[in-house]
Amino acid sequence: QGITRACTEVVAQAIQATHGEVLTYDDEICDARFSKCCGGVVEEFSSCWENINPPYLTALRDDKNEKDFPDLKNEDTARQWIYTSPTAFCNTTDKKILSQVLNNYDQETTDFYRWSVVYSQSELAHLIHEKSGIDFGEIIDLKPIERGTSGRLVRLQIQGSKQTLIIGKELEIRRVLSPSHLYSSAFVVEREDIQNGIPQRFVIHGAGWGHGVGLCQIGAAVMGEQGYPYREILLHYFVGANIEKLY
Repeated sequence: QGITRACTEVVAQAIQATHGEVLTYDDEICDARFSKCCGGVVEEFSSCWENINPPYLTALRDDKNEKDFPDLKNEDTARQWIYTSPTAFCNTTDKKILSQVLNNYDQETTDFYRWSVVYSQSELAHLIHEKSGIDFGEIIDLKPIERGTSGRLVRLQIQGSKQTLIIGKELEIRRVLSPSHLYSSAFVVEREDIQNGIPQRFVIHGAGWGHGVGLCQIGAAVMGEQGYPYREILLHYFVGANIEKLY
C-alpha cells in the first residue's frame, strides 16, 4: 500500500536496497499490475481493461515452466482446469507465507486457489437484480460467452425468465455475482434441483483471487520463500521487462 505503510525494518531495507530501480519495457515505465492469486495462469490486460495487451503483461504459467499452460479460452479445457488443482507457485496453504502477503482479515481465506460459492434461486435473483439494477426474473442460467487466458470470464450471459443480457468485463461479472466482489471471474456454474426448467440452486466453482494480471502476490511470496531473487520474481511475471537504475 505504498511507502507510507512501510511498517517493518525489512521493508525499509528493501526500499533502500532497490532505491532508484525502475521496471521498464522499451524505455517506458511498466504498468506493473498485480493481484492476490492468479489461480495458476496469468491473465492478459485486455480481459480486464482497454483492448490493448502490453507485451510484458501476457499469459504465463505461474510455475517454473512458464510456457506450460493449456488453452483456457476453450470452455471444456477451462472447466477441467478449474475443477482440478494444478501445481503453481500460488497453490499454497503455507500460513507463514500467506501472513507476509495478506491482511489479518484476508488470512481467514484459505481456499483462494480453488473455491466455491452456493446460492439459492431467490438469493441469486435478488443479488443480480440489486447489483445490476435489472430485473431478470428467475435466473435460468449463467452461460460463459468468452474467457481470457487464465480461464477468467470476459463476457457472461445472464439468462432470466424475463430477459437475457451479456455482461462484462471481469470486474463487472464479479461485482454482479457477489454482495462485495466474487474472488475472480474464473469460474464454472453448476445448476442443481431444476424444477420446470428453473434451477433452485447454483454452485459456482472458481479459481484465483483478483483479476490475475501481472504479478501474482501469493506466487511471488512463494518464489521468495523458495530463494528466488527479486529480479527473477519480477521478470517471471513481467515478461521481457528490464530493471534499470534510473536515479
